[in-house]
Amino acid sequence: MTTKLLSAPLSLAVFFSLFFQAASALAEAVDKDTQRPRARDIGLVVGILPTGENNAITDVDGVLVGHTTVIEEPDIHTGVTAIIPAPGNLYTNPVPAWIHAGNGYGKLTGVTQTLEFGEIETPILLTCTLCVWAVADAMKDYLLAQPGETQHTINPIVGETNDSILSDMWTNPVKPQHVRAALESAKGGKVEEGSVGAGTGTQTYHWKGGIGTSSRVLPESLGGYTVGVLVQSNLLAGATLTMNGAPVGRELGAYAYKSELEENRKDDRAVRGGSIMIVVATDAPLDSRNLARLASRAMMGLARTGSVAENDSGDYVIAFSTSELVRKSRSSNKPWPSESLLPSSMSPLFTAVVEATEESIYNALLKATTVEGRGNRLEALPLDATLEALRKYGVLNWDKTLPPGNY
Repeated sequence: MTTKLLSAPLSLAVFFSLFFQAASALAEAVDKDTQRPRARDIGLVVGILPTGENNAITDVDGVLVGHTTVIEEPDIHTGVTAIIPAPGNLYTNPVPAWIHAGNGYGKLTGVTQTLEFGEIETPILLTCTLCVWAVADAMKDYLLAQPGETQHTINPIVGETNDSILSDMWTNPVKPQHVRAALESAKGGKVEEGSVGAGTGTQTYHWKGGIGTSSRVLPESLGGYTVGVLVQSNLLAGATLTMNGAPVGRELGAYAYKSELEENRKDDRAVRGGSIMIVVATDAPLDSRNLARLASRAMMGLARTGSVAENDSGDYVIAFSTSELVRKSRSSNKPWPSESLLPSSMSPLFTAVVEATEESIYNALLKATTVEGRGNRLEALPLDATLEALRKYGVLNWDKTLPPGNY
């Protein structure tokens, strides 16, 4: 919308008429930006497996998600996202889990204890790079202050991506009240995506990134289990966006090493790495060994979108199972019974996590809105040009080629 200054005097009626027209146009423009589509809204259907009801990580029963978005213009655009893996006391009854480092350039807390015991005893929090320790400390205080808790150690799981293009992370902008709000607002059902919570200031490939989520439900013949994924996507310009196999980044003129390829000159900004946090939930009864295998497959979904896990990219996958068949008490003097799927049952779950990870990243990109901060501007992925590229390569509405009832 362009506002023109008029030099001729206006009557009061004309003035208010023009004012309300401008306000209406502005509201329409803002609404168009905030009501951006998810992948399936534009016919971008990933894979062959059906989604859950909300196509979100919360389709895994018991998983809750909450966000706190922290914006202080002009230099703070960040936040925190909380994923609560399961109901009940996670310290006395942890969930089996694993953490996979696709590329370990990051500040993820709680890794070694998770790998030692194969379980998680706190919610999972995502935030900005230099906010990790303040957020972990705030979660520790919050959890130990809950009714019935005593003095004990605690192993906070806090992951991050670098949102410093849009946000001054050196000022420690995420406070204890922001962490508390994210934890206390966590809920099931639909999950807010895009420029929200820990995704407020992130980038994905050459555009604005953010939070994205997706899920897959296996048919009963393959176990009937659900796999849900949530990503904090901050993949930077060292790779080229691909969507359902279509070279969208190349079609839009935004691809890796563009300056080197076109002008034979070094552009350090173009080869900066990025990061992504991938959280995988499932109700399939998996022990930590099979969760490790599941987590590693999420990287294949990431690769399908164009990422090559650059040198200075922190790419982590946190996977856990909510099944009561494998959830154990923290301590017992007797062997604890559990029933875990055998490795031979894992392939359908691998398919599910690859598809859900890929679609989660597309949702993060498509739902993200344009954000300005610290003198920089990250544009939202251009929808019309993206749709044109997707149509050109015939990658939309693939669900129409599947048997009835799949979607």
